[in-house]
Amino acid sequence: MFSEITAYLTEIRPEASIVLLLVLSVLGVLLMRMVRLPSMLAYLLIGVFISTTGVNLLSGDDDIPHIAQFGIAFLMFSIGLEFNISRLIDMRHKVLGLGAPQMFLTALGTLFVVWLGYDQGWRSGFAVGLAVAMSSTAIMAKMLAERFELHSRHGRRTMAVLLFQDLAVVPSLIVIPALALNPYNLGTALASGILLGITTLFLMFWIGKKLVNLLFAVVSRFHSPELFMLTVLLLVFGLSLVTEKAGLSDAMGAFIGGVLVSETLYRHEVEADIRPFRDILLGLFFVSIGMTLDLGYVFSHLLVISLGLVLLILGKGLVVLLVTRANRTPWPVAIRTASQLAIAGEFGIVLLTLAFSNGLIDDEMLQSTLAIMLLSMFMAPFVISLSTRLAEVLERNSLPEGSNGPLHHHTAEALTSHNLHHSHVVICGFGRTGHAVAEFLGAERIAWVAIDVNARRVEEATHELGSVVFGRAERPEVLSAAGLKTALLVVICFPDPAAVERMLPAIRRVRPEIRIVVRAPDDSFCDHFKALGATEVVPEIFESGLSLAQETLRQLGIPVERTSRKVKEIREAHYKGPAT
Repeated sequence: MFSEITAYLTEIRPEASIVLLLVLSVLGVLLMRMVRLPSMLAYLLIGVFISTTGVNLLSGDDDIPHIAQFGIAFLMFSIGLEFNISRLIDMRHKVLGLGAPQMFLTALGTLFVVWLGYDQGWRSGFAVGLAVAMSSTAIMAKMLAERFELHSRHGRRTMAVLLFQDLAVVPSLIVIPALALNPYNLGTALASGILLGITTLFLMFWIGKKLVNLLFAVVSRFHSPELFMLTVLLLVFGLSLVTEKAGLSDAMGAFIGGVLVSETLYRHEVEADIRPFRDILLGLFFVSIGMTLDLGYVFSHLLVISLGLVLLILGKGLVVLLVTRANRTPWPVAIRTASQLAIAGEFGIVLLTLAFSNGLIDDEMLQSTLAIMLLSMFMAPFVISLSTRLAEVLERNSLPEGSNGPLHHHTAEALTSHNLHHSHVVICGFGRTGHAVAEFLGAERIAWVAIDVNARRVEEATHELGSVVFGRAERPEVLSAAGLKTALLVVICFPDPAAVERMLPAIRRVRPEIRIVVRAPDDSFCDHFKALGATEVVPEIFESGLSLAQETLRQLGIPVERTSRKVKEIREAHYKGPAT
């Protein structure tokens, strides 16, 4: 009945299918938010719903998957933006010591299960093993951030493994097509694929590092958000096309583009620009994945899929548990880490579909593995909740009397890390006024972080107690990069009242309690800015008038002490507070 109605609507007006997709997306995401589950699960359910009901959206079965590939490109680009050489070096022991064994052992175990249990070739088993070894960066990063556990002991170990997996995606994108190219001479196929990949990467990095920074430097001078966004799109899709034409994955080109931008001062602004595109298009990708799932097959093979689901969660979790324990990790931390990495991930689905498109696995293997991976992602919150309770029981039994309970063990590291940086001021606008504020802060040995959209100012800014972030201060991503969540104070130095009107609500959404000092042209903006969230407003005309009056009296021979006292009284009466 439902499919008949939607088919009728689509025939009358093709746009109705798009409206229907949007309605389902809004309702699905809203429902997931209400029950505190990742939005990705809503898109997967929508895809399953579409495939089950036979609804024909976007006028064709191939439309959604094609559009969804853009989501993968943006996701890989975002991963590249997070790729930082210095960060990798600092975490090298955890990244290599935990990530490499986890991927190798999980892929090896899956290979034997597929080879012996499903009577598939070892190439198929290896491809499926690479897919199954991946965990969900999107789900876990979000859950850890919402729980304030990113810097906890288990959070840092989880993110280290996820970082290794994200990096392993790139060679996996080379290996899987190579496995299908030449089954009789695999070594040659792999060697040629890896050599081609290395050559392409070298040329792109060598040329890209010289051009990307120059390109954005020129574009940023025009202060055009439209031109900036077009440049980002050109970079993502242009490099994707280069790697695709070179015989590699288009996702790899997007990843390289992200890495190149991450080394520039424009990375935070770029990340803020692409997020709406990435999240929406990535949603379409998960819709397309859900559409590939055959519920009829799932129900007809429910026992096998249930067994596979148990094997995935327990087997993968056991591997992570053993690896973390081998690195002298306490049991409660190891259990939490294992539960967070036991589920499948979005990149695993990407690798699985890549293996299918290259003929390494058949449709039956695709359906069964995909069903197992998707069900594990649905179960992630429940698995993590159960493991958390188990870890808390172990902690209570191991804690000495007088300790602070689980919080003492889990979050002490996170709190320490948090407080180490809780001593700086965020300066929005680094023109002459921002420079003056920074100089005064520096004289008092107070650290500061400035935000500005002028690339030249950002490049030239050097100070032992401060740094400058490129981007618009109303962007949450840029504010986060400036450390707003741990800042003492915010000073808005921009002269444009419209810009200030955008910044104040954005800052308050991130830090409702923080003090904000705002520059204003005159007194007429004081009440308006305070209503938007400003703690104090400094009108330029009023302050310049006081300075001018003081200098006038000094030139007329009035003693400086007398004029200073008068100015102090007027300023106190105006601001209704202590003298500055």
